[in-house]
Parts: sequence; C-alpha cells; structure tokens
Amino acid sequence: MNDDTNDPVCGMLVKPDSFAMEYLDIHYAFCSQQCRDRFCANPRLYVGVPGEEAPKQKGMEVIKQRRFRLDRELTGAEALLLEEELSVMMGIRQIVVAGDTINITYDLLLVTAEQIEACVEQAGMHLGTGWGERLQRGFIHDFEEIEIDSLEVRPRPVPIKP
Repeated sequence: MNDDTNDPVCGMLVKPDSFAMEYLDIHYAFCSQQCRDRFCANPRLYVGVPGEEAPKQKGMEVIKQRRFRLDRELTGAEALLLEEELSVMMGIRQIVVAGDTINITYDLLLVTAEQIEACVEQAGMHLGTGWGERLQRGFIHDFEEIEIDSLEVRPRPVPIKP
C-alpha cells in the first residue's frame, strides 16, 4: 500500500512525514521547506473552504516577471552557479543572468520575490544596496503580499438570525 500524499503547494507526490505539519487538524506533507513556508504563510491559497476551491486547487497560476540588480557584475561561473541555485526552486520558469542583472519569471503561488532574494544571498551573491533598489524590492514585496492576500479563499460569514 502506498501512503504517499500530494504536496498541496506544488502537487508533487511526497512521503507523509516529509516536512509535515497539521493545519486545521488535517495532516499535510511537503516536498521542501520552500513549499511548507508558502503553505504556512497563506494556507487558503492551497486549501479551500466548504463550497469553494482554493486558487491552486483550481489550477491557477500567477506568473510574474522581475528584474533584480546585483551589487556587481558576475563572472560566467558565478552566473551559472546562481542560475543553478535558482532553478531548483519550485515555481521558477525562466532565469537569465547577465552582468549585474537577473531577469526571472516565476509563479507567485509557488515562490515569492522575497524567497528568490534569499536564495540569491544564500548562493553568496548580493543584491544592489542603493536606495532605489531597496525601495523597489520593498514595493514588490508589498504588492505580492497584497495580491496573495486577495486571492486566498475565506470562509463565508454565517448570518446571524434575529
């Protein structure tokens, strides 16, 4: 008997104890910490409410294209390393690293700009630190958070009987 279950974020088949957690007394397992983090941040993107499916259950994708500036131009080897690091993240569709710029296409339901930025830093590269770059990234984080929040399904209020 196969007890494997589907990751509610990316749909991959996983073992029940893989990055496991309980939400509303229901057991969920995930393929990676990234998927678990996405679920924890916005579970109603992936789990619906009675009578309404969540966006991910409907097959929705929210494709974003972003450009990130690095603090310096990368060598060919560094660019290749960064592309490899980013390509293993769930939801990454396309990556082009050229000079000091990363052009990336991704599904917001699977990965956020903030998670991408963290991966860049973990790979040993650094994003631009000018006030313009920091302000732009801050706006992107806020816009993504607002968009994600607006997509989450919400339980319908129960009418109060007089």
